[in-house]
Amino acid sequence: MARDLARALAAGRIAIGAGLLVAPRLSLGMWIGRSAADGATAPVARALGVREVVLGAMALHTLDRPQVAARWLRALAACDAVDLAATVAARRSLPSPGRVLVAGMASAGAAGQLWVAAQLDAAPPAPAPEAAV
Repeated sequence: MARDLARALAAGRIAIGAGLLVAPRLSLGMWIGRSAADGATAPVARALGVREVVLGAMALHTLDRPQVAARWLRALAACDAVDLAATVAARRSLPSPGRVLVAGMASAGAAGQLWVAAQLDAAPPAPAPEAAV
């Protein structure tokens, strides 16, 4: 179950990143509102989108190595915590629906990733693969 949640969170991160890459103004507009229509926001949104795609891909890549995956998931939780803190700090200048959506997603992402990391830490180590003869 923990790995399934990790996969879902990683897939969500990749989907958000892809949205920011393909439709930066629309995707970022959900968070910051009308300010996203400014042409200067598109490169920032795309930079954020690439970050999200790479972070999600790395999360998927490390899942077969529980010790690495647990550390990676904690790092992702820190990223989501920063997204939450930034949203809370700017709450007065963000539209309510976007503020609530991003705060909820960042909170759930951070909590979910920390939970999965703890589950991976508590799991018995996987048996070593047999050597080829």
